[in-house]
Amino acid sequence: MSRYDFDQLIDRQGTYAVKIDAMEQRFGRADLTSMWIADMDFAVCPEIVESLKQRIDHPIYGYAIASDSYWQSIINWLDHRHNFKVSRNEITYIPGVVKGIALVVNYFTQPGDKIVIQPPVYHPFKNVVEGNNRVVVNNPLILTENYRYEMDFDHLEKIFVEEKPKMMILCNPHNPGGIRWDNASLLRLATLCKAHNVLVISDEIHADLVLNGKRHHQFASISQDASDICITLGAPSKTFNIPGLVSSWVIIQNEQLREPFFKWLSVNEFDATTFTATIATEAAYTLGEQWLDEALEYIEGNIDFMIDYFAANIPQIKPVRPQASFLIWLDCRELGLTQEQLVDIFVNKARLALNDGKMFGAEGEGFMRMNIACPRSVLNNALASLADAVKSLAQ
Repeated sequence: MSRYDFDQLIDRQGTYAVKIDAMEQRFGRADLTSMWIADMDFAVCPEIVESLKQRIDHPIYGYAIASDSYWQSIINWLDHRHNFKVSRNEITYIPGVVKGIALVVNYFTQPGDKIVIQPPVYHPFKNVVEGNNRVVVNNPLILTENYRYEMDFDHLEKIFVEEKPKMMILCNPHNPGGIRWDNASLLRLATLCKAHNVLVISDEIHADLVLNGKRHHQFASISQDASDICITLGAPSKTFNIPGLVSSWVIIQNEQLREPFFKWLSVNEFDATTFTATIATEAAYTLGEQWLDEALEYIEGNIDFMIDYFAANIPQIKPVRPQASFLIWLDCRELGLTQEQLVDIFVNKARLALNDGKMFGAEGEGFMRMNIACPRSVLNNALASLADAVKSLAQ
């Protein structure tokens, strides 16, 4: 029997949630069903809320340190959920995964250096690289006939030889494709990167959201080559719907990389924790597993519902079934619309706020990204609105 209620409708207006209160600025109107930015519309695990309340009830909010039990909760979680063995000295706090990527880029590379990304991919990768005066080198993923993305290793090796990049940013699991990279792909990637002296930032923020009972493969644990070159970033934020608390971590097992970088983070106080972040993280990792398991089961139900709905009612749009996360990559190319027309159909006809596929790179043209971490009644109504909007194209 379920302990938590994921069907609950929660009004988020007026909470300064980006997903709701930034919608008019982002989409030009506020009367939309919000299915874009990647947080959930589910109530946070009550054990996390209670832990925060207990601390907030104390009347002084002074400078805080991270407890030993906080660090141990992360270490235990990674071991328990992912069989990833990490020691205390190999991990430290960072103020957000994207900020962490920026810190790594700025420390380990120089302006003008080349950094590889694999579009269609999470758009801050490109923004961080270019915004810090580095050069993006694209290694586009290959979309197979059975709607699975694969890495183009021949092209990647050519890039390594000809472009000589200093770094690569891996999205593991992949956003927006929902890919759970397999051992063979990650092992081949690690071998190539080590051979060509390419550092890898592995963004593993969606690691805990692998679906259908499968296990996530931590890139750093694939081989010694991977461990030698990997800087792993992760967080409980996507997992437990607490991104507003800004709790993230970085793991580096190679001491030669780790020691100077961690020292740099420390002297600049980039690794300074807040008590809200540490308390919420420890509560999540020690008390939140049942909530997560139930949330994943509900999300899997939403995915099945969504896949069946598109097949029966909107066959022109092909959703890519995710292996991880609650983000659905929608192939809308059969509609025969320009990207501008496609966005207009979703926003002004269906009244839905989704991410425009082109924000993930040119390879996202003809696609949209839908967040289905919401009550099923909301998902049903959203899909019905989209079905009506698509039918109107033929009238």
